[in-house]
Amino acid sequence: MTCPHAAAQGAAPVVAIDPMVQDLAGETDRIRAAGPLARIDLLGVPAWAVTRHADARRLLVDPRLVKDLDAWGLWTSGTVTRAWPLIGMVDAGRSMFTVDGDEHRRLRAKTSQALTPRRLEAIRPDIEKFTAELLDALEEAGRDGAVVDLKSVFAQPLPMRVVGMLMGVDPEANAMLTRQYKKFFSMLTPQDERLALLAELDVFYTDLVRAKTALPTDDLTSALILAEDGGEPLTEEEVVGNLKAMVAAGHETTIGLVLNAVRALLAHPEQLRMVLAGEVSWETVIEETLRFDTPTTHLLMRFATEDIEVGDAVVAKGEGVVISYRAIGRDPEQHGPDADVFDVTRPTPIRHMTFGHGPHICPGAALSRVEAGIALPALFARFPRLRLAVPDEELRNLPVMTQNDLESFPVLLDA
Repeated sequence: MTCPHAAAQGAAPVVAIDPMVQDLAGETDRIRAAGPLARIDLLGVPAWAVTRHADARRLLVDPRLVKDLDAWGLWTSGTVTRAWPLIGMVDAGRSMFTVDGDEHRRLRAKTSQALTPRRLEAIRPDIEKFTAELLDALEEAGRDGAVVDLKSVFAQPLPMRVVGMLMGVDPEANAMLTRQYKKFFSMLTPQDERLALLAELDVFYTDLVRAKTALPTDDLTSALILAEDGGEPLTEEEVVGNLKAMVAAGHETTIGLVLNAVRALLAHPEQLRMVLAGEVSWETVIEETLRFDTPTTHLLMRFATEDIEVGDAVVAKGEGVVISYRAIGRDPEQHGPDADVFDVTRPTPIRHMTFGHGPHICPGAALSRVEAGIALPALFARFPRLRLAVPDEELRNLPVMTQNDLESFPVLLDA
């Protein structure tokens, strides 16, 4: 799709976001070099990318930036249609991720209540059980020096099992959901196929909601259906929208967090030694990983309801704004001149914004931290000599424009 609006933005350099994600590090450098508010091209559609921590922190609480798709000039003019491959990231149905203000608070309330620290502690034994079972499977697959894919055997199924359990999804559906979301995010999926699989997910979650309506159980889906608390209950469409987005966000982020942490530690053996010796906490490893190698690269999208000044640039009314979390995590103004360096000894607390900020901060942030906080120490306790089976530079990203998602993570369990 070619968008003539892109050529009318003045002389500011435009950074094209590569749909194949062949050079994520280089792309991050180019976006940061383009300034605090970088002009980007998303498959022919222009937008602004926020690249600095301070600006993102301010803009994420600015009521003039909204999630309402009807505030996007390119959408209301018909320039962007459902033929755009990334429309599913922006128009994902009515949920807490796509509305603002009082409606956002209403749609988010029960989800937040279901993911309290008390609830997360209650499911910790389940996460530990799932982790141990997957480590057994990993050990079996890696016997006799065989190369095993840490992603497909461990990092990917763990968060899908956890979020599926929370939602009350039949465990037999986990493999199907993993395939469907992988196809949804991939830029290799034809758009008509992507729209069809979104419709299939709608049917799946609608059937789940109706089954839980008839027979509620102790899970988040039932809690959302039964939520009233003196206010307006959620509609079936709203429950479906929340579930569809929560399962996507709830497993993709944790996959990236676990793999990126393992990758960074294996690339820095002295830091790994310090962690295994107890000199540095796993909590610090997790926060430094979230800052340095964010699971989400670009979060689509908010829209300006009036002109907004950001430094020397202006986001005009109706324009789209992307939060580029990977660039923000490496902002030297926030993290110092060594922001491009993974360092678990940097001063704590490590104040990043990888899970967002303000009203739309990720409701599953604490869950992702709990999962990684269980999975990572258990993995290295079982396999302290874990190592990559290929040089680090041979690892490749999947063609996913919004997530830092590796194709695979081949390892040897016992060097």
